[in-house]
Amino acid sequence: MELSQVRLLVNDFAACYRFYRDVLRLEPQFEAPDGPYAKFSPDGGTAGIALQDRAQMAQVLDELGEQPSAYRSLVVLHLDDLDGYCAEITGRGAELISGPVPMTDRMRVAHLKDPAGNLIELQEWLATRG
Repeated sequence: MELSQVRLLVNDFAACYRFYRDVLRLEPQFEAPDGPYAKFSPDGGTAGIALQDRAQMAQVLDELGEQPSAYRSLVVLHLDDLDGYCAEITGRGAELISGPVPMTDRMRVAHLKDPAGNLIELQEWLATRG
């Protein structure tokens, strides 16, 4: 078994697509700015982040029709230069809601939301576990 993707259900597909492609600079596997599905892959690893139009998916699973009232996910991206990446993405319109700050003695983090309200954590590891 292999993790293929984490799929986020979004109401405004086009806004989320532009955020992951243009702000976070993740590479889409194929161009699909109007959806209803897209997968983005970071430079390293095989798993990706996928977007799925909530209304389209609700046609398959009725219970998905309503917008969640609280956070349902936390997407975590590991970086080597947290400060540099935060400067880049805020320059492209991202708004950090916290950080960069130490989370533990081994890690610094920053948090932001995508246009659908999904929480994203950016991590920089300060020391590896020994």
